[in-house]
Amino acid sequence: MEDLIDITELDNRGRWGAEDERGTLNLITDEVRARAAAEVRTGRSVSLALPIRPTPILSGPFVPETSESSAVQHVMVLAEAPPPVTAAADLVVVTNHHARSTHVDALCHIAVDGLVYPGRPRSESVGASGAVHGSTTAFAEGFVTRGVLLDLAAGGPLPAGHPVTSVDLDAAEERQGVRLEPGDALVVRCGWGSAPDPSGPLPGMSVDAVRWMHRRGVSLFIADVGEALPPLDPARPLPLHAIGLAMMGMPLVDAAAVDDLAAVSAELGRSSFLLSFAPPRFLGLTGVPVNPLAIF
Repeated sequence: MEDLIDITELDNRGRWGAEDERGTLNLITDEVRARAAAEVRTGRSVSLALPIRPTPILSGPFVPETSESSAVQHVMVLAEAPPPVTAAADLVVVTNHHARSTHVDALCHIAVDGLVYPGRPRSESVGASGAVHGSTTAFAEGFVTRGVLLDLAAGGPLPAGHPVTSVDLDAAEERQGVRLEPGDALVVRCGWGSAPDPSGPLPGMSVDAVRWMHRRGVSLFIADVGEALPPLDPARPLPLHAIGLAMMGMPLVDAAAVDDLAAVSAELGRSSFLLSFAPPRFLGLTGVPVNPLAIF
């Protein structure tokens, strides 16, 4: 099936103009936001972000050692301000694309054949002083849209290396009695926990699944697992990032925590909700940590 897919049909570059920086976020219209608002009935909210415990930048005999690096490294600053009042402050260093940090990828994050969305040379978008086009600046107003959870792991975690296809996504819709509409955010649960081993092996989205997202008009993709490891197709190893992000212009929220969302969704018998998050207004970056909220 993958060999028969013409990925040029998935190309949104130029669809919203040569200067576009929002990609599929353009599909989130006022009507879509109103539809999302109608999903709020109880006010119950669920976070889709992994908790992060910072590790100290400093090392030495009085600093606990950790087995792996955190997405956030931290220095505590204790000071008097002014005496006798004391204050505590922090300096943090954040790795935006850490495998155990829930973050949203900006459209300039991935280049294919030297081009980033919407078809600009990477050198014109990203440089040593930061990103000047297709960066996190486009996320400064935050996100509000309708979210739809498709739980592919309702019967158990997907097997390692399982290629998620349109058949899986259609079946989940039918099983859950929900349908994703243009402008909606797609949340996928593969059942590999809130922090799967980033070294794999892992299930993941196929090119066919990305084509399904294009046809349905997905505005934003969120999942516990996105890309398969090892790659499903060595010729197209990163369907979500190389096609979904770089060609379709579909922002990706990597390393999401979706188990709690699945539990609440099953409890309430609802797979759709208002999805909202406001990233820090850090401008000119290739990605930024986020805390998406599903509100029922």
